[in-house]
Amino acid sequence: MRSISVTMFISLDGVVQGLGRPDEDTRGGFTHGGWGPRYTDEVMSRELAQGMARPGDMLFGRRTWEDFTAAWGRATDGNPFTAHMNAATKYVVSRSLPDANAWQNSILLRGEAVETVGALKEQPGTDLSINGSASLVRSLHAAGLIDRYTLLIHPLTLGSGMRLFDGPAPLTELELTGSVTTGTGVIIAHYARR
Repeated sequence: MRSISVTMFISLDGVVQGLGRPDEDTRGGFTHGGWGPRYTDEVMSRELAQGMARPGDMLFGRRTWEDFTAAWGRATDGNPFTAHMNAATKYVVSRSLPDANAWQNSILLRGEAVETVGALKEQPGTDLSINGSASLVRSLHAAGLIDRYTLLIHPLTLGSGMRLFDGPAPLTELELTGSVTTGTGVIIAHYARR
């Protein structure tokens, strides 16, 4: 059986929306987009590179997959993250996406996330990682399908926005398996589901 790992950039008050740029995700009138890049440093880059160095496939919700397709799928910048993302098998979960042809090595999982991802997890293959895709993560978390979390906890509060653990979910105990603090005050915490 495959395992599923999640990497999420999160504020102290639990917001995961609009990390990268002002126009990334303005749903619900969110006006704080672009809060994350100023906290990137060498330590964070090294930790993220270690995560991407592990073999595995990627798993996306539709919105994040479309955003990553635009940002990474057409990039030719020589960035090792670009090469990794383009080469990886990418599963995109969607009820509405007509196909996954816009980004190489993408496979559409049509239907309800819990059922399609649960079936994928049961199949033999490499482990799965999710970067972003908060709605997908919430659904899979509530169903008990997430095995590990890497939370990049940023030293700011936003006061509004989509939160990672919002909505109904069962009590879930996690074990801290490691942590690193960056020079900009971001705590990178690694958790495993008990």
